[in-house]
Amino acid sequence: MEGTDPPTLPPQMFTTSAQLLDLTDKKLMITLRDGKKMIGVLRAWDQANLVIQNTTERIFAGGMYCDIPRGIYIVRGENVLLLGEIDLDREDDIAIPCRSREELLPLQNLEAAETKRRDRVHRKKLRALGFEDEGEILH
Repeated sequence: MEGTDPPTLPPQMFTTSAQLLDLTDKKLMITLRDGKKMIGVLRAWDQANLVIQNTTERIFAGGMYCDIPRGIYIVRGENVLLLGEIDLDREDDIAIPCRSREELLPLQNLEAAETKRRDRVHRKKLRALGFEDEGEILH
């Protein structure tokens, strides 16, 4: 079939850093491999790093959250687990009350302890089924 153009793929199909071009100067939420959630405006990027301006770290615990200002933040690309653009029209409609970090810290510690306990139970069950234990999960 001569004369026909090859099919084009939507931009979502490309996972290279070139896709970040559309996200430059937009507000993003970035989930890092260590579980941190960073919110800020993507200002610059290259093949290995992201530069985020007006960054806040959002901490969730007990159905609440708080934002900790971090300023300009440089993220190594290999540490990005997930990123997405924030819908500015819906951003203010968050139903979760914002609390102080001091109020969330005990809740966050309780949730972390419960997650560790659940992980130990899961690993024990998997070992009983014959799966090998890969060791402690570091957080």
